[in-house]
Amino acid sequence: MQIYVWLLLPTVLLLPLGAWSGEIIGGRVAEPHSRPYMAFLSRETSTGPKMCGGFLVRKDFVLTAAHCAEGEITVFLGAHNISKWERSQQVIPARAKIPHPEYDEETDNNDIMLLQLRRKAKLTRWVKTIRLPCTDETVQPGKKCSVAGWGWTSADGEETSDILQEVDVVVMPEAACWSTPNGPDENYDPSTMLCAGDPDEGKNPSKGDSGGPLVCGRKAQGIVSCGFGNGTPLAVYTRVSTFIPWIHKTMKKLQP
Repeated sequence: MQIYVWLLLPTVLLLPLGAWSGEIIGGRVAEPHSRPYMAFLSRETSTGPKMCGGFLVRKDFVLTAAHCAEGEITVFLGAHNISKWERSQQVIPARAKIPHPEYDEETDNNDIMLLQLRRKAKLTRWVKTIRLPCTDETVQPGKKCSVAGWGWTSADGEETSDILQEVDVVVMPEAACWSTPNGPDENYDPSTMLCAGDPDEGKNPSKGDSGGPLVCGRKAQGIVSCGFGNGTPLAVYTRVSTFIPWIHKTMKKLQP
């Protein structure tokens, strides 16, 4: 396995800035391995290597965003610094990609995907699953949550981080994403999306580390989906609780 890892790591190190699928703005370095559910997705696409985030929900399944489906995906678990090999890491190729059948790439609605791993992850102190919410569980506006990822740390894309970054955000009233400084967003659907950010301090995943979890308490309540651009300090997350029946049905169907 280590031979395979060392062959794969140069691909990660040589990625151009534009290949990163997200950014944590105004965040901080996460305590090493304090988020053992985090997954780093390396994607080999026809236009070059790209990346996304994700999170482990079962030993053999990672949850991420449907817009991360392009390319051959390799999953890094237990990573903190993705520019070097760490003994905590497990590297597992994806066996199958299952985007939600009603994902709409024009509106980003139903932006959720399950990755079935080629083999089960070994749960350790560095690699663990995260709890999911109950079906249709709600998160009240004002709730403080957090999001994490690897990637750009400045809005201009001039600074990057190989080390996991995290930032606190606040769940916003739906009206905040329906009507943004850039005008009303007709694509925002509160039944399948969550709105969160930090308008006061500008702390935000911006475009987000796509596919990473919005963690509220100890549950993954959202999946980083998209931002509004032009510096708007809000982002849209897929509302995980809406898709719990689909998640369980799909994982059961694909059991080995």
